Amino acid sequence: MTDEKLHRFVDQLRSSDLSPHIVTDQDAIAPWLTDWRGRFHGRSPVMVEPRSTEETAFLVRTVAEHKVAIVPQGGNSGMVGGATPDQAGDAVLLSMRRMNAIRQDLPEEHAIIAEAGVILQNLHEHLEGAGLRFPLTLGGKGSATIGGLVSTNAGGTQVLRHGTMRALVAGVEAVLPNGSVFDGLAALKKDNRGYDLNQLLVGAEGTLGIVTAARLRLCPAVVDRCVIWAGVETPSAARKLLLFLEREAGSAMEGFEIMPQHCIDNVLQHIPGTRAPLAGNHDWHCLVEIVRDDAGDMGSAQRAESIMARAMERGLINDAAMSASEAQAEAFWKIRDSIAEAERAEGPAVQHDISVPVADMARFIETVAPETEKRFPGSRAVAFGHMGDGNVHYHVTAPTNSDADQWYAGAAKDISQWVYDQVAAWNGSLSAEHGIGQLKRDELERLGDPARLFALRAVKKAFDPDQIMNPGKLINLASPGDST
Repeated sequence: MTDEKLHRFVDQLRSSDLSPHIVTDQDAIAPWLTDWRGRFHGRSPVMVEPRSTEETAFLVRTVAEHKVAIVPQGGNSGMVGGATPDQAGDAVLLSMRRMNAIRQDLPEEHAIIAEAGVILQNLHEHLEGAGLRFPLTLGGKGSATIGGLVSTNAGGTQVLRHGTMRALVAGVEAVLPNGSVFDGLAALKKDNRGYDLNQLLVGAEGTLGIVTAARLRLCPAVVDRCVIWAGVETPSAARKLLLFLEREAGSAMEGFEIMPQHCIDNVLQHIPGTRAPLAGNHDWHCLVEIVRDDAGDMGSAQRAESIMARAMERGLINDAAMSASEAQAEAFWKIRDSIAEAERAEGPAVQHDISVPVADMARFIETVAPETEKRFPGSRAVAFGHMGDGNVHYHVTAPTNSDADQWYAGAAKDISQWVYDQVAAWNGSLSAEHGIGQLKRDELERLGDPARLFALRAVKKAFDPDQIMNPGKLINLASPGDST
């Protein structure tokens, strides 16, 4: 963007209600130009912080007129560089953090309408005492925003029962690339007016429009919960325990996580205030959450104790502990949520948020992990995640004393490419819940199904022919033999 073009653009913005919300001080913009992992760094001449859908629409109409690119950003806690501008320095950074109002509580409809900048944890706290809850949570809930969660189709630890954001979003409001506002917040039960634009915008990563608000589905608040920590020998043993619990606990089971002993050791070493839930070591650990959301049902602790006693009798677990209080339940989850933080303290690692068919997750881990370590000597393959939905957080750590920059520029890229090849061979997805962003765009191009890639490009070109909406993310528009 030339200085003259930038001045004309900013002058037009300053003549509007957006004037107080325009930031050109580079020191003020700088903290938002690097992704959460510190892997992507960009530049932007101006950051705009609208406070309403109308201001956002005016901004989009203005960037469309000047053909200026725009990069939307929520809590900047994404894992794939999807909210970071590139190094060209031509894109406007759009911060949605000031659009943080709860617009409407709809308890009789088990719904709520929240703006894009509402932080997930704040939404949870807003619903406390209302008898309802929004059943999605994740480690970054203190910074992740509703707009970001919608745009990346976030998952989390309760997908097993409640599904991803696609299942939890009943409607969206969004500003499209021409500055028009799509209002899907009415959430009609029946609506056959063509394509479902609500669902099209979920998971689009800001490449088709700017999500400004969402109508979210709620469910009854939890009366009580019991969190179980169990030790098992292998991922296959964890899979058997999952199948048993699905039969015995049914919908009362909201989460089922697996973690290797190595992850637990890292957390205990690097995260203050954590302690081992079980005496002695176990090769693998399962974290299970049993809830009660109807006061007339059996208490969660009583249900969990009965079920785990039968699991122990059948030899499905080696040892187990159950939370005796809410504080202990939180302590169990803190270990799971701290795995990534503890890993960073150990040194360089390359992370893969992948999924495979649920029935194949255990075999995938048991097969691919040793193959990875054999192919890349000195590395360690660490797999953990949501066994109930097939989401594997597959991390590979660098050999001891590796130079981080050299390793990321060389071996780490080879490792990721090989891991994604294995995922494709197992009929999986190279992105389970964090999106594609910049990080996985080229791998999606390399491994993606031609029909899927054709559809993604066609939709992007139809919505955004000038390619101003979060350019360089999700999809490469140019492809071999593509003349359109």
